Amino acid sequence: MNIQTLKTFFMWCTIINVALFIVSVILIIAAPDFIYSAHGQLFHMPREAFDVVLYTFLGLYKIIILVFNLVPYVALLIIEKNQRLTTP
Repeated sequence: MNIQTLKTFFMWCTIINVALFIVSVILIIAAPDFIYSAHGQLFHMPREAFDVVLYTFLGLYKIIILVFNLVPYVALLIIEKNQRLTTP
């Protein structure tokens, strides 16, 4: 597997995960009562605790996207640029 393939892979992973993150945020902002009622039937918890769980989920998901998708993609971009500069 070459750098170009890995770069493309991490680029698409980042795009897909950021899109899912944005959709999640939009749904949580647009329909918080619907989400709470849908999940409240499965997990009985007060609304305040549910809000904390959602906020924590979004924060962790954002960190995971950055660490496991965006950082490797940027590292591969740097490696590819350095290889182009050093090869005659």
